[in-house]
Amino acid sequence: MGRVQVNIRQMRKKLILLGVVAAYVFLFAACSDDHESTPAPYFYIPAGFPDPVYQFQNNEVTDAGFALGKKLFYDPLLSRDSTIACGSCHQQFVAFAHSDHRLSHGVDNLLGTRNSPGLFNIAWFPNFMWDGGVNHLEVQPLAPIANPVEMDESMANVIVKLKRSSFYPTMYKAAFGTDTITTQATMRAMAQFMGSMISANSKYDKYVNGKTSITANELNGLQVFRAKCESCHKEPLLTDMSFRNNGLDQSFANDPGRAKITTLPQDSGLFRVPSLRNIALTFPYMHDGRFKTLMDVLNHYDSGIQMSSTLDPLLTSGSIPLTLQEKNDVISFLNILTDYSFIQNNRFKE
Repeated sequence: MGRVQVNIRQMRKKLILLGVVAAYVFLFAACSDDHESTPAPYFYIPAGFPDPVYQFQNNEVTDAGFALGKKLFYDPLLSRDSTIACGSCHQQFVAFAHSDHRLSHGVDNLLGTRNSPGLFNIAWFPNFMWDGGVNHLEVQPLAPIANPVEMDESMANVIVKLKRSSFYPTMYKAAFGTDTITTQATMRAMAQFMGSMISANSKYDKYVNGKTSITANELNGLQVFRAKCESCHKEPLLTDMSFRNNGLDQSFANDPGRAKITTLPQDSGLFRVPSLRNIALTFPYMHDGRFKTLMDVLNHYDSGIQMSSTLDPLLTSGSIPLTLQEKNDVISFLNILTDYSFIQNNRFKE
């Protein structure tokens, strides 16, 4: 009888232990549901977004390819004197724009002629630069690398320097199966990294997807925006990808914009319509950074439009009238386009 009682007690202990283990497993599984146990894919199409232009058909994003692209993006070796990296003018904490710089800075502290735009959602872009002079994501980095007031380097020299590295051949082999370093492999790695810069988790996105509410001022700003601004800044990308003359100057003699690429007189003064996502972070504004604040921008459209022969037809009335309250509400709306999870994402940190 005593031996039977001992066995019963041992069985009870085992059952209790099994119950504790089961509870722990259940709790761990529940936590895993709330916090993904596996990282999100590098590239994805956010809810409500159209299909991207660049779809990675021949350049699948991998851990090794992304890591190589990230290393290249932040490496000043790509410039002539090894002082300027892509990340020098595209800083994560301001949505990969250039913090508080009106014009881009290059080698020998030379100034460019245009403002560095933010980098995000560029897989949806059919072309790049303020004038659309580059039409493919895999060749976009070639322009700043070769520009004499940016990185001022040739890809031939870049490849030589990469081959001399103690670690790049190994990284290329991990990414592409060979340690042979080529321009194509370099551009594809950078496309994997930059093309994965997706910004679609702002308060605005959460509101549109029914996950949060917004204030009365933010809602009124959204309504004013949709009535008076969305013709050019179409949701959800907050740009229609077009090139327009928005009335900054009358002649555009210093920078003809799109006409520099097409040589067409009717394209003089046309510049890319930028995405307004993260706009509160990417000041100063316009292609030449002439406006310091969002209020400056709204005042321009309200009362500062300059008439010219190529002025966009939507602006030929000379004004988008806005009351002071409407301006403040629009700015409240523009502030909720900031995607804090994007600018703090460790994946993109140097």
